[in-house]
Amino acid sequence: MRHAVVAAVCLGASVWVTCGLWADPFGRTVAHNEGDHAFFEWLLGHGVRIVTAGADPFRTDLLNAPGGVNLAANTSITVYAVVFAPLTRVAGPQISYVVILTLNLAASAFAWYLLLRRHAVRHRAAAVLGGLFCGFAPGWISHANGHLNWTAGWLAPVVLGWVLRWRTPTRRWLRDGVVLGVLLAAGFLTAAEMLMQIALATGVFLIVWSCGRGTWPRARAAAPTAFAAAGVGALVAGTLLAYPLYLHFAGPGSFRGTAFRQRFFAEDAAAFLVWPDRSVAALLGVQRGDLAPNPTEGTSFFGAPLLVLVLAGTVLLWWRADRARKALMRALTVVGVLFAVLSLGPRLRWLGEEYDIALPYASLTGLPLFDAALPGRFALTVVGVIGTTLALLADRLLRHPPAIHLRVLAGAGLALALVPLLPAPVLTVERTAEPRFIADGTWKRFAADGEVITALPHGSAVAPDAQRWQAYTMARGGRQFRIPEGYFLGPGGRNGAGRVGAPGRRTGGMWTRTAVTGHAYAIDNRDRYTVRSDLAYWKVRALFVPDRIIGKDGVMFRAALVRTMTELFGPGERVDDVLLWRVRPGIDPMPVPGDGPDGPPRPTD
Repeated sequence: MRHAVVAAVCLGASVWVTCGLWADPFGRTVAHNEGDHAFFEWLLGHGVRIVTAGADPFRTDLLNAPGGVNLAANTSITVYAVVFAPLTRVAGPQISYVVILTLNLAASAFAWYLLLRRHAVRHRAAAVLGGLFCGFAPGWISHANGHLNWTAGWLAPVVLGWVLRWRTPTRRWLRDGVVLGVLLAAGFLTAAEMLMQIALATGVFLIVWSCGRGTWPRARAAAPTAFAAAGVGALVAGTLLAYPLYLHFAGPGSFRGTAFRQRFFAEDAAAFLVWPDRSVAALLGVQRGDLAPNPTEGTSFFGAPLLVLVLAGTVLLWWRADRARKALMRALTVVGVLFAVLSLGPRLRWLGEEYDIALPYASLTGLPLFDAALPGRFALTVVGVIGTTLALLADRLLRHPPAIHLRVLAGAGLALALVPLLPAPVLTVERTAEPRFIADGTWKRFAADGEVITALPHGSAVAPDAQRWQAYTMARGGRQFRIPEGYFLGPGGRNGAGRVGAPGRRTGGMWTRTAVTGHAYAIDNRDRYTVRSDLAYWKVRALFVPDRIIGKDGVMFRAALVRTMTELFGPGERVDDVLLWRVRPGIDPMPVPGDGPDGPPRPTD
């Protein structure tokens, strides 16, 4: 019963954080990361095709026609896509998205509570405090801006809790190994980069903990069965992940490294000392959110009072502690300091200015796995260290209450450290309503199953509608169209690294810039030749513009886009609530009399 009460508290807090999306799941999107929100909705729609049509979970030709996309090299959340496919089929990707986001945050807090209650503290209140911090720390609230993978913080306590069972010798090493292998496979297919951090942090923690004078005999006695279980786990996970691992590292559309600059997506050292921009502190006007790379990647922002409290608490927990407690605090401290330093990236940054001071991550950037990780996210592991320390400190104060004046001082310290960090709801904005042309299936009159039809502008981070609406048709089942380009990770970056989206073609860039800026192109026959070539490459059968377009930065310039399309193809035909232009084989954009193909070179992307 008490566990149920804690679970309800965690769920209530999670609903509070996501209430902006719950208010209108079909008409609102996260304000700071529309591209990722749309991409995860697309993956959820693809999950219905996996279950009902036997589609490949790790590769698709529906995006980026005609080349397709390697989904194994993206953040595919395959487990969520399949498990929630029934809900997606019935209610749509919009509902599945907000349900998963809400459950992620609540499950993270509750799983940490259970882990701390079982392995670390005696008092339930202490475990609740630590669990709520671990589930709703600033880093997780930041990633709630669009990330279904990086809000799955429950993975860490679940994996760690299973591994901690091995501290004592057990004869069930085969069963333990099989369960671990399944957990690792599920973790990889939910949040691969997070699983790498969990594995690294768990390994460091266990090595440091095992080397303690009071814990070495236990570790040595448990080592044979622990290594046997770990070996079985690696074998099971490797077997289950053989195909996605091949695609991820060597399959068509794979790439090495990351599509993002690691020096940019690293923590500013000063960010550890200030408060986040979605918190009580922000409502009081005492935050400094501009130190994050963007609103989704603010993974530290603990505030100076909390760091002082954790430092003082660590010293207190060491003082007069037995060998077992010292071994635990030693392991926590090493993991916390190590991951905090790694989160700073290759170069030191302070208050927005980068200094030519190499940090440990600089020696790791060329190593496999580390070359594809974003350093700033290592600060999320520090959240678990701080939450555990808070739980241990609260447990000690509850078991051995100090004098009344010290209790008041401790309560005031906890309030000063934690109240400013209480989360505010994730910001949301309006998004374009799904046109009847898509919702009613009218599009089927203009494209056969598997043919290419697309909204304008093409799907991208700044204008995700085309990709989002394709997700909704996938969720409904039946015939399906393909779209050119899209928002995903793929090859084509510098020196063989990845990039966001497909290598740009001039036509798609022209339509996107027109919608974003309102700039009206002076179309000539060179443009028409380029458009004709790009349409032939994509094999597009129809193009359409909805009555209203909302992109990342607000309402887009529909009139300018329609004017450009009219210059290219003539007036569009009204079909339901869109303007549509058919693209038939052999029919070119309308030429301009007297304007030949030769002339001054046109700007290119």
